[in-house]
Amino acid sequence: MRLGKVIGTLVPATVYEGLEGVSMLWVQPLDKRREPDGRPIVCADGTRMAGPGELIYYESSREAALALDPWFVPVDDAIVGIVDGMHLPEEV
Repeated sequence: MRLGKVIGTLVPATVYEGLEGVSMLWVQPLDKRREPDGRPIVCADGTRMAGPGELIYYESSREAALALDPWFVPVDDAIVGIVDGMHLPEEV
């Protein structure tokens, strides 16, 4: 699983069969310190609850396609949860 922050929403011009009602969100991937890690990506919102400003975790590749219902729809990235809290131990 990977960490990210929702930075916006997208409205697709065409919706693939099986993705009706699934939000597409613009996500900034983050490293473990919540710093940007690469370019923003589009994620299908498997939780159907995430929104701009929320810290989320997502899956990529085959796992993303299996995370949605119906499973194995053509997506590259899918949000699978919203992060309630995060704690990193202090480094020595």
